[in-house]
Amino acid sequence: MSPPKVAVVVGSTRQARICPAVATWVAETAGHDSVLRYELLDLADVDLPFLDEPRPPAHGGYVHEHTRRWSVLAGSYDAFAFVLPQYNWGYPAVLKNALDFLYDEWAAKPAGIVTYGNHGGGKAATQLQQVLTGLHMRTAPEPVLLTVLPDAAESGDVAGELLPILAPSAAAVRDLDLALTTLLA
Repeated sequence: MSPPKVAVVVGSTRQARICPAVATWVAETAGHDSVLRYELLDLADVDLPFLDEPRPPAHGGYVHEHTRRWSVLAGSYDAFAFVLPQYNWGYPAVLKNALDFLYDEWAAKPAGIVTYGNHGGGKAATQLQQVLTGLHMRTAPEPVLLTVLPDAAESGDVAGELLPILAPSAAAVRDLDLALTTLLA
């Protein structure tokens, strides 16, 4: 039997972004000695338009091919770790849009939240937690809040700049792995 798959969702699509580097670090850190398999799922690659389905997703019967593809992709994962920046005390619209396209695909699946920002992204985590609860996901008890100052995000060597900043939070990411493992049991 193959290990459960966790999508590490890259929750920002800005052109200049550090989210892929942060998500890669989360996947590698959480996946180290884990029974779960972590895979990156970049919303920039999913490339959804603004929500354009004519019916609410809870009614099913998706009309558009991009929604059907997104449904199959999201449905192929056993759990999710959403990695996102905090923008203006909230979370990115692209992530809300991606969540709103689907409904049954999220139900009862475990989810963890990893946010980053000048102050860790706690306000974004709180908002996302409410939405995930509304989608009937089973969320990890604590989000991982990473303090990443703008200077780190503007370096040309993103990975090199971020590793020393993220490293102190490795234990929190391993705790997230444990929480997702428990929720999947």
